[in-house]
Amino acid sequence: MDHDVVLAVDIGGTKISAGLVGADGQVHRQSEVATPATRPLLEEAMRGLLTSVADGASPRAIGLASAGPVDPPRGRVSPVNITAWRDFPLLDLVGAIMPGVPSVLVGDGIAAALGEHWLGAGRGVEAMLGIVVSTGVGGGLVLNGEAYAGPSGNAGHIGHVVADPAGPLCSCGATGCVEAYASGPSMVRWAQSQGWTGPDARALSADAARGDAVALAAFDRGAQALARGIAATAALCDLDRVVIGGGVSAAGEVLFAPLRKHLDGFLTLGYVRRLTVVPFELGRSAGLLGAARSALPTAQFESPTPA
Repeated sequence: MDHDVVLAVDIGGTKISAGLVGADGQVHRQSEVATPATRPLLEEAMRGLLTSVADGASPRAIGLASAGPVDPPRGRVSPVNITAWRDFPLLDLVGAIMPGVPSVLVGDGIAAALGEHWLGAGRGVEAMLGIVVSTGVGGGLVLNGEAYAGPSGNAGHIGHVVADPAGPLCSCGATGCVEAYASGPSMVRWAQSQGWTGPDARALSADAARGDAVALAAFDRGAQALARGIAATAALCDLDRVVIGGGVSAAGEVLFAPLRKHLDGFLTLGYVRRLTVVPFELGRSAGLLGAARSALPTAQFESPTPA
C-alpha cells in the first residue's frame, strides 16, 4: 500500500478532502478539512492535509480536483466559489509540499463524473454528464466512454449555462445561470427573500421534506433551472445518463421529483428522451476517486496496474 497508491485531493468551496487511493479504487486513508476563507489559511490547510494523509507513504502521483474554472496547462485555478484563489498556482503549491511527485489537475466536475463512470452510477455508459450541486453547481462530461475536459479543461460546466437571461446575477458575473438558481446558497437566498427564516440548505431541505411551501418552491425553482441546463446539454451531447451528487442532492426526492417533472416537459426530442437521471453511487467520494483516476496514467507502480 505504501507505494502502489496515488494521493487524491478534492477541493471545493465547502471542504477539501484528500486520500491515498489504489489502482483498484480502494481508499486506504482519507481526511478532510473545511475550506478556509483566506489565501494564507488555504495554503496552510493544504499543506497540513497533504502531509498528514501522505505520512509514511510514497504516492506515485497526485490527482487534484478543484472547483473551477481551472487552467490545467498552467497549473492554476480560479474557483468561482473560493474567492481567495484567483489565477492561483495550485500545482506549484502542491509541488512545494510534495516535491518530486508528478501532479495532474482536473476540474471537480470532471473528477466527479470520472469517479462515477469508473466505479459508480455511470459504469458502462457511453455518454454521461456528472453534476455536483452544492455550494456551486459543477459538471463534467464522459463522451464515447472517455472523460472529456475540453481544450481548457472546463467542459461540462453546466452551472454557468444560462437558464434565464433575465434571471438573477450569478457569482461568475453573468445573469440567470443554473447556479444562480440551483446551488444551495442560491436556493436559501431566494427562500429567505420569500419569508423563510432558516439558516442553510440543510435546513431548507428538511423543511421541504416536511412540506413547507416556501422550501418546496425553492427546490422546484432550482430544479427547473437545473432541468433546463440538463435538457440543453442532452440535446447537444446526445447523453445516455446524468448522475447527480453534492450536498444539495442529499435532499433526495425533494430535488429529484421536481427535476424529473421539469425534464419530462423539456426533453421533447425523441433521441433525448432515453436519458436517465440518477443520484451518485459514490456520494462524497466521487470527486476524490475521480481525482485518483485522473492520476493513474501518470503513476509508475511497482506492481502491475489493473486494466
